[in-house]
Amino acid sequence: MSEQKRLFLLDAYALIFRGYYALIKNPRINSKGMDTSAIMGFVNSLFDVIKREKPDHLAVCFDKGGSVERTELFEEYKANRDETPDAIRIAVPFIQDILKAMHIPVVELEGFEADDIIGTLAKQAEKEDYKVFMVTPDKDFGQLVSENIFMYRPARMGNGIEIWGIPEVQKRFGVERPEQVIDYLGMMGDASDNIPGLPGVGDKTAKKFIADFGDMEGLLANTHQLKGKMKEKVEENAELGRLSRKLAEINLNCDVTFNASDYELSEPDSPKVQKIFEELEFRRLKEQFIKIFSEETIETNPTSNTSKAKEQTQVAGSGQFSLFGGSPENAPATIKDENSRNTVTNVAHFYQGISPGLGMKLFIDQLMKQASVCFDTETTSINPLEAELVGIAFSWEAKKGFYVPIPEDKEAANEILEQLRPFFESEKIEKIGQNLKYDIKVMNNYGIEVNGKLFDTMLAHYLINPDMRHNMDVLAETYLNYTPVSITELIGKKGKNQLSMRQVPLEKQVEYAVEDADITLQLAHHFRPELIEAKTEKLFEEIEIPLLRVLADMETEGINLNKDFLSSLSEDLNNDIKNLEVKIYEAAGQEFNIASPKQLGEILFDKLKLVDKPKKTKTGQYSTAEDVLSYLAKDHEIIQNVLDYRGLAKLKSTYVDALPNEVQQHSGRVHTDYMQTVAATGRLSSNNPNLQNIPIRTERGRQVRKAFIPRDENYTLLAADYSQIELRIIAALSEEDTMIEAFKNGEDIHASTASRVFNVPIEEVTREQRGNAKTVNFGIIYGVSAFGLSNQTDLTRAESKELIETYYKTYPKLRNYMGEQVDFARDNGYVQTVLGRRRYLKDINAGNQVVRGAAERNAVNAPIQGSAADIIKIAMINIHKKLTEGNYKTKMLLQVHDELVFDAYKPELEEVKGLIKNEMENAYTLAVPLDVEVGIGDNWLEAH
Repeated sequence: MSEQKRLFLLDAYALIFRGYYALIKNPRINSKGMDTSAIMGFVNSLFDVIKREKPDHLAVCFDKGGSVERTELFEEYKANRDETPDAIRIAVPFIQDILKAMHIPVVELEGFEADDIIGTLAKQAEKEDYKVFMVTPDKDFGQLVSENIFMYRPARMGNGIEIWGIPEVQKRFGVERPEQVIDYLGMMGDASDNIPGLPGVGDKTAKKFIADFGDMEGLLANTHQLKGKMKEKVEENAELGRLSRKLAEINLNCDVTFNASDYELSEPDSPKVQKIFEELEFRRLKEQFIKIFSEETIETNPTSNTSKAKEQTQVAGSGQFSLFGGSPENAPATIKDENSRNTVTNVAHFYQGISPGLGMKLFIDQLMKQASVCFDTETTSINPLEAELVGIAFSWEAKKGFYVPIPEDKEAANEILEQLRPFFESEKIEKIGQNLKYDIKVMNNYGIEVNGKLFDTMLAHYLINPDMRHNMDVLAETYLNYTPVSITELIGKKGKNQLSMRQVPLEKQVEYAVEDADITLQLAHHFRPELIEAKTEKLFEEIEIPLLRVLADMETEGINLNKDFLSSLSEDLNNDIKNLEVKIYEAAGQEFNIASPKQLGEILFDKLKLVDKPKKTKTGQYSTAEDVLSYLAKDHEIIQNVLDYRGLAKLKSTYVDALPNEVQQHSGRVHTDYMQTVAATGRLSSNNPNLQNIPIRTERGRQVRKAFIPRDENYTLLAADYSQIELRIIAALSEEDTMIEAFKNGEDIHASTASRVFNVPIEEVTREQRGNAKTVNFGIIYGVSAFGLSNQTDLTRAESKELIETYYKTYPKLRNYMGEQVDFARDNGYVQTVLGRRRYLKDINAGNQVVRGAAERNAVNAPIQGSAADIIKIAMINIHKKLTEGNYKTKMLLQVHDELVFDAYKPELEEVKGLIKNEMENAYTLAVPLDVEVGIGDNWLEAH
């Protein structure tokens, strides 16, 4: 018996919008400044379907010019929609080119929406005995579901794909037959499409009407059975109801024809597809494409979230199945990597290994004559503190370079390194590298300092294009049209079978290592003029490069950890968590998995019915997200207990139980890794472990800081913290006199603000008034709204709106400054910090209000956050210099946002206290004095 063929129809715009908004907080920007999120999101969805489902037939349907019929019926149809974001408008031609190159039909029809095209094709294919899957997150397609037509809702945010057959549609919409979904949508309306529906009818009422009357006409014929206001509303709006139903109905008679041979998944034009991906700088998608379309035989195992749907989509008799044409014989030859970029195989180069003896002597003679040299270390580990050198590559001329192997034997290794020491410690020779902090720490393990001027290509690119990725492969492909040899080609993928660099044959080490040094050298030549052009050369040379050395020292130093204390804290947390569990189970009247959003949602909103209209996720389950629960916590003890439970469980797993595993064997200390190139604002981020996110608003969170202790009894921890630095910066930059005066007079800024906003003398300001003023003070630079403020305080939305308006009247220059920043960004495409660090805002002139709004908020907040980051970086550089020059035993250990933590040697304490405070307060001169609070203690919590 032949297997039933399957057709997949993709709703293009629904998937494009979904992909774009999924990445809205972290958009994918390529080196041309183009936002490629929408294209990437769509292609990911397309590949996921092909990979997961191995469809026989597939087509992608687009809207073209909107629905003429619906707009004629109702002029306001979809009129409420924001202008399409630029990134999506730009994306569509690229997506259509990709589909054409993949030989996937693009179906569009002037004056019709994709829903209508998909509906028409689905019903035609069903008649030809196809199983049809409509790939879309849009619930309106529920009306088309039948025995052979399914909705295929793509995976999103941790939820797997969902396949809705008739039972799923019945359950979701409360209908007997899928066609009743049209009546459900007509009654309820659809805000996103501007379909009015019947006034006062929501989800529950629509389902009740369907159950009682069957459809819209049944409801309208029986209004005598309704009561009061509802009867009145439905009777008065009968025509509106009929119109809404008509607007919600998908047209099944479009002028399109399902032609099986056109829609058959066939072999793509591989070079063309790869060329487009290269142009868009889609490295991972290109690799994925090659992988998917090279697999000649693939296990068939289509998936779904429901066992019924799994049954419906499972291919009979699992086994081998080809991606094309249904059997292995029809499979294409393996698709080759059509790399139009240069590689080590097609570029003439001279890479040479250096042998000990005369060869080494001649090499060092040449090396010491250079003004600038790129070097790159090859090691046994990505952890620089335990890495051993395997070799060092050097290059000072493009396409040429040398490799010095370093033997495993310590004595022999030191002998070679002593010969190289004069180069590394020379102040005259500039050292170039990619992520030099790593190399500096590795050389430090061997007692060798890297002196002289530094040029780090990763840092340079971060200042030139902060929103892009900065790893060498990406930079080489983007700026040099060159693909370097991948490390996995040498040592294999991560896992127990991965080789050490020591096991790689020498000739391969030479090619790989020298190529890295050569390419990094070429990138440095490329980036120098770009730094000058972006006016960030000074920032690079005076802040980021010197800071690199400071961070290398801090990371090497590490911080001491009290493991015993963490062990006892873990026990305490266990007890707290158990107590909360008991309270939650009592309030719920049953035990359940509190960590399961699905089970928790059902308890809170189905069983306990805590809210009339609970918010739902895209997959239809109740949302138990942090923001949803926080809003309800003050009214429901069970919700507060759930939030506390979550907080403690996260604290325990992320810090209390995880930190002891981060202690390095060689030092017995914790060594975080500071990343200079992650946050576009200029802030540092901390990794392995992340010490910047330890929660300090809760008692238990603060306890974690107790685990960080001084080196020994001769030391104490010293914490120095900028007081309200961001508010001081905004006061200075906006030239807001009232605020500047308050800071100059040493007033409590929140009380001072409350006094002015609530019009009461400062001594009569209540605690609550000060708290509300503080929330506005800190929220205003992040564009806090009345809704946001009412969520964070006990104020109503109306009171919040009034407070914000009064705040702006009190500080008029602040509002002007915010407007000026947005105007500057509109004219220039970026904003900048006090030191000229740029934050590029490509969406500042976007037509779409949501997208533009986010860019406007960044225009205000980036200069403030970024200036605070710049100022603490200056302080770190200056303090490190003073401590080093003065031969102090006191060491800087951590930077956490506006705070620095030191291991202070007790005999030096008073002296370094003054030194640190002085350097931090005088790091940068503003119209407002910078104020630093210094604390000391036997642990970080005490010191803070």
